[in-house]
Amino acid sequence: MKTPGTILTAIWLFALVYFGRDLPLLAGPHSRRTLAAAQAGTTHRLAESLQHKIDHIRDNSERTHPDPAPTVMTEDEVNDYLASDKVQLPQGVKKVTLQGRSGVVDGFVNVDFDEIRGGRRSSNPLLSIFSGRHLVHVEGDVAGSGGQGKVHVLNVAIDGIDVPRVALEYFVEKYITPKYPNVGLDSEFRLPNKIDAAVVGYHKLTVTQR
Repeated sequence: MKTPGTILTAIWLFALVYFGRDLPLLAGPHSRRTLAAAQAGTTHRLAESLQHKIDHIRDNSERTHPDPAPTVMTEDEVNDYLASDKVQLPQGVKKVTLQGRSGVVDGFVNVDFDEIRGGRRSSNPLLSIFSGRHLVHVEGDVAGSGGQGKVHVLNVAIDGIDVPRVALEYFVEKYITPKYPNVGLDSEFRLPNKIDAAVVGYHKLTVTQR
């Protein structure tokens, strides 16, 4: 089940904004039950903690006047959630690990570019680096204020080698934007669930609603 504009993807998971912002991190009203079922017999306790916080944000948004007390989500919780059976990653994305620092998120993504490209080949030399399975490091500015979220991809490296900006722009335009029209190297979007501000700090994300 895919839910566009989810809380975590819109605010924190800029690396997945790059690959598609409709990652189902915030499922619908059955999220509590389905996560519990997915975690039966597993050790994803931090993922369960994060789900409680996501549920609180959603429930709080249904109030006429949401509680403005901040909700803090830790980096460890987010990464455990990403590693749980709850998350269905976009096609071609095999594993994601995130690190937060003041206003910046580093995403380390195991990517199969052949899957993303759907097996299509191109003679354009700009696309030659986007083939096979590799570790991709995406660095980006992430900000949320006044109900608006902004993501600016600063740099992308494949197996430790920086990708030229022109090649990155061409790849996104050819293979990402056609699937996700609102996704690019610079994305701006309305924050969901009455979120007014989202601040990325060192190993945490602080969300306030109003």
